Amino acid sequence: MPARTSSPIPAALEQLGSQAVVLVPDDVVDLRRFLIHVADPRDRRGRRYPVLALLCATVAVVLTGARSLIAISEWITDAPQQVLDALGFGLDPFTGLRPVPHAATVRRLLQRVDGDALDTAISAYLQARAAPGPLPAGERPVRRVIAVDGKVVRGSRTRTAAAIGLLAAMEHHGVVLAQRQVASKSNEIPSFQPLLDPLDLEDAVLTTDALHSQHDHGTYLTSRGAHYLAV
Repeated sequence: MPARTSSPIPAALEQLGSQAVVLVPDDVVDLRRFLIHVADPRDRRGRRYPVLALLCATVAVVLTGARSLIAISEWITDAPQQVLDALGFGLDPFTGLRPVPHAATVRRLLQRVDGDALDTAISAYLQARAAPGPLPAGERPVRRVIAVDGKVVRGSRTRTAAAIGLLAAMEHHGVVLAQRQVASKSNEIPSFQPLLDPLDLEDAVLTTDALHSQHDHGTYLTSRGAHYLAV
């Protein structure tokens, strides 16, 4: 029997790989507030499992260290009933248990879901977790420093498709603020402004590589109240 290979997780979940986060039930409830805005790409007929429960489970699994679709499916299959309840899976009235989806169901959903919408939801969730508390009286806030850089998703290249390119904005202490997939027949430049549009850039310092030393980029950042540094 040939060895089973692990499929890589979707690009939208890559930014969670370095996040050392322990999820508790309150966090799952909070996570739903962000993932609820991701549209369900499936046909209305035959939806057995709610998309919000599937997405919450997937994000929770990746935060535990899963790096493939197989690992995600196995975690959901082995999850205790109380965990499935917290994630939003419904109760079967005949068995009294909460059934879990087949691995193919999870895979098909993640292949079809809007990657940019999922990226936006996850980025907003991570920003909310990392939001600083109130400053002591008389203390000035530290200026925000944001790095904009591109990367290629490891393992995403196939015989018929080019590797997936991502453009991300990340605070220098490691929180990914936003991420977008770069069009396969384009480059990072057209994705620059859409990536930063949802972020508060007032008085922030942005660092980029030389590729983004564009007049239009500088004009855009000045209009947003940001300081620009190409390195």
